[in-house]
Amino acid sequence: MGTPQTPYDAVLHAARDVAKLDNALDAEMLGAALLGSVYSVAETERDAAVRDFVAGFLAATSRRRSAAATTIRSVFAALVPDAEGAGRVRPGAATPAWAAQLSRVHLTGCWSYGDVYGDQTSYLATFAYDDPAGGSAHAVVTLLDHNIGITKDVFVGGPPDRILDQVRQMCSGDELTWFRDEEPARMRTEVTRHLAITDGLTELPGEGSLATDRALLGARLALLPRAAGVAPAPAEPLSAAERTDLVRRFLASPEAARFGLDAIDGAELASLHFCLSLLLDHAASFPDADPMRWSPTVAGLFLLDWVHRRAVLDMDDAALLPRVLRAWAGYAARKRGLPEQAATQTDTAIEEMVPEFARLYSTGERRSPATAAVAQLMADGVDPDDPAALNAWIEANRHRLTDDPA
Repeated sequence: MGTPQTPYDAVLHAARDVAKLDNALDAEMLGAALLGSVYSVAETERDAAVRDFVAGFLAATSRRRSAAATTIRSVFAALVPDAEGAGRVRPGAATPAWAAQLSRVHLTGCWSYGDVYGDQTSYLATFAYDDPAGGSAHAVVTLLDHNIGITKDVFVGGPPDRILDQVRQMCSGDELTWFRDEEPARMRTEVTRHLAITDGLTELPGEGSLATDRALLGARLALLPRAAGVAPAPAEPLSAAERTDLVRRFLASPEAARFGLDAIDGAELASLHFCLSLLLDHAASFPDADPMRWSPTVAGLFLLDWVHRRAVLDMDDAALLPRVLRAWAGYAARKRGLPEQAATQTDTAIEEMVPEFARLYSTGERRSPATAAVAQLMADGVDPDDPAALNAWIEANRHRLTDDPA
């Protein structure tokens, strides 16, 4: 065969041996890997890009009669059944017998596991073909990252019993992880919700098999039951009244007393409440807002990145913020019933971050342009509530605020 002339020709060439595979599972994994190349290069709406590609492929190859062409058409139609033309695909005379088993699997078990902090959750579902000729039983493992709200990785493999045993052993030996039986409908809802965000990313996570297994994951999710009724909406940020009540209860807590926050008054009191407002604002920035979910990872995102990009701190604020964060994280851990080891790890991590936090504060290297401008305004002693002074400062510093050399 010469150099492929179109992307469809290239796929046909890559799938030239598909009819020689032993079973439907191997063919589905090959088909998913081929579609993964489309998924990975799409710049947005990756799932739609794959669906459109399959529709175009089926139309462009409708007259092909080779074993490879008719087989890969059946594979793509099984993996992406909502693509235009998928419902009209029929096996050819040279299509292997196992093609009749494509995507004809049933669920044999469903579990979930994750860290006690709530940073990540993995769902593990096991499947078997209705007819053993379709291929071996297999597991589909999906990793959700709650800090960025995406499906971060997917793995399809087997044997499922071995994978399940490995996960159980890992979780049973670690106080900071949990494992449980899971409702299949919940897996479908949660993974689908996070996939919708992943599919819209301009850049995919750099490691793992997300792209190559994405189509097969979608086909297996479609076999799971839907949740009854309306899916619960993601948690909403706290109202002003709820924030006030939560802060009041925190300041009366033993954790606040341990760090001396209950005794703060005078000018330092404004810094205390400003620091608390930053913690709550950061929590509200997550896809599932929860002011009580703090971990070493979340603390690092806040203390070493977010606060520098989003807030202007004076020296009193910067001196107090790590202490407020340690107290709040300890309070949140106790209220959530986390193991003492989890609370200790978060507290230790925050303490170890303080030197880097102080360096970033002093250099201002992670400030956004807007935050840097406000910081300079304050350093120059301009009252932001004085319109005349503010306008005069903007005119004097316009060269620093825009790309206009004038």
